Amino acid sequence: MFTIDQIKNAHSKVKSGADFPNYVQDLIKLGVVFYETYVDDGHTDYYGKADYTASSSSKYKMLDIAAISNTEQFKSDLKAHQQGKTDYPTFCKDCAKSGVEKWVVNTERMTCTYYDKSANELLVERIPQ
Repeated sequence: MFTIDQIKNAHSKVKSGADFPNYVQDLIKLGVVFYETYVDDGHTDYYGKADYTASSSSKYKMLDIAAISNTEQFKSDLKAHQQGKTDYPTFCKDCAKSGVEKWVVNTERMTCTYYDKSANELLVERIPQ
């Protein structure tokens, strides 16, 4: 099964949101079925087959997640990130300001779903293959 070091290696190739689809393909090759990234501290829980899990450590100082979501602002910030206009730390700060608590990537469905603090789906996106 995969290790956090293998995932870090795959993630090291990501410079902006434009690199995300290739990153997901690398995770699929490693055996990641889905993962959850938490905006508050940047840690991620990865899940594989047969209940295999691995978790990364916190990536940055805690961010306050806005209690009220701003889906339109989030969509605008996400689009900018996907176009390579922002780096990952900026994207995470933008998510927090817009009330995004976490995102879940499902490598079998090829979706990325963003959730607020009440577990409401804010946006579901198809990941390009």
